[in-house]
Amino acid sequence: MSVKPLTARTYPPPMTPAGATVDTSAAGGLQRRRFAHTVLLACLLGGCGFKLRGNQSFAFTSISINPSPGGAVAQELRRSFGSGVQVVAGNQPTPLAQVRLDVLDELRERVVVGISASGQVRELQLRIRVKFQLSSAQGTELIAPGDILQQRDISYSESAALAKETEENLLYLDMQTDIVQQILRRLAAVKPF
Repeated sequence: MSVKPLTARTYPPPMTPAGATVDTSAAGGLQRRRFAHTVLLACLLGGCGFKLRGNQSFAFTSISINPSPGGAVAQELRRSFGSGVQVVAGNQPTPLAQVRLDVLDELRERVVVGISASGQVRELQLRIRVKFQLSSAQGTELIAPGDILQQRDISYSESAALAKETEENLLYLDMQTDIVQQILRRLAAVKPF
């Protein structure tokens, strides 16, 4: 009995009505699925009201940030305003600025929240608390004194103290940036006065 070797049959690619060939490869199907998923995601995000955060618009064109120079949050706030808002030096007379932002308190804390059985520090909590208020040049309170608190947990190891110090500094910087963004959003929500 003789055995015939199996040969693969080749079929011509399917034809579309216009006579063009259809890509039946796995890569073509993957590209179509990715495109369909992207379109579906865009439709879902657009339907839920999602909008990318663009440039913020403010009801004022000049602001004084006190104290001057102030802490790290006050300094980053000064750098965060775009071209639409002029930041007036804090030691200038108030009438030069339409509004006055007072950073009343900026407190950084490092609290031990976990220790090992031998009494070594294992976990820390880093906190930044900023108290601020906004008033008009005439002294009208636009935003009442309020606090913003950010906190992050971090593990700690004495064998990697330098690396952990660098990580702490990065976390403080991240919290500071987050607080500045929250303050800017609150300032953007102030109605024209």
